[in-house]
Amino acid sequence: MSHLISAEALAAELASPIPPVVLDVRWVLGRTDGREHYLAGHVPGAVFVDLDHELAGHGRAEDGRHPLPAIDDLQAAARRWGISADSAVVIYDDLKSMAAARAWWLLRWAGCDNVRVLDGALPAWVATGRILDEGDVVPDAGTVVLEPGNLPVLTIDETAAFPGHGVLLDARAPERFRGDVEPMDPRAGHIPGAVNAPSTGNVDSDGRFLPADALAARYESLGVAAGIPVGAYCGSGITAAHDVLALAIAGVDAALFPGSWSSWSNHPDRPVAVG
Repeated sequence: MSHLISAEALAAELASPIPPVVLDVRWVLGRTDGREHYLAGHVPGAVFVDLDHELAGHGRAEDGRHPLPAIDDLQAAARRWGISADSAVVIYDDLKSMAAARAWWLLRWAGCDNVRVLDGALPAWVATGRILDEGDVVPDAGTVVLEPGNLPVLTIDETAAFPGHGVLLDARAPERFRGDVEPMDPRAGHIPGAVNAPSTGNVDSDGRFLPADALAARYESLGVAAGIPVGAYCGSGITAAHDVLALAIAGVDAALFPGSWSSWSNHPDRPVAVG
């Protein structure tokens, strides 16, 4: 099953007798106005998803800024969104699918198989000339039962050991990877042995994912090859899911370190590399 859906295909499915559940994950680091943007205009029928509170848990600083939510909390949220066992789900945001990828990853990790991301995000829908609806959408409650563990997850210890036998990708911007700047976390730099793979390199100027062969070539140039394990992290586990999605499009399975740099940098005993 494809991990992506075009705006044209989504419009056709929304007009079908059994339309997909559509999730709007409007989120930008450091901002809290996603819901306001959603209310001002969204894909018809789309339900707003609060990334900070529904796609993440909250705990100690050592766990990172966006640790995985408790499975019971995620299940309650998914039912609120209207998801049942047989639901098809389509997810979008308005920023090149960076936040949508987190919802895609979480739902697949929790056992939902039919989950796709709107390729090109909300701008792709708008570019087709289709309408946006205003206001809130409150669907009938779903009945989905979620079970964790359907996608691989790395602990902090497994992540530390990963470069010894696999390729560990850092999805952050190059300047954060090098340690030139660090706007969010207590230490600057990257996990020793990691390779920089900015998530922005997965998409074109319109926010659409590169073709599968181009993504495969991109990650091959970073050391990804058949038989070699692949792991990914970022600042707090959001854009690393974008790398995992891009790799899945290219036919490569990858594990996610959810705590990412926000967890690693809060452990003073963990080494830091720069440059």
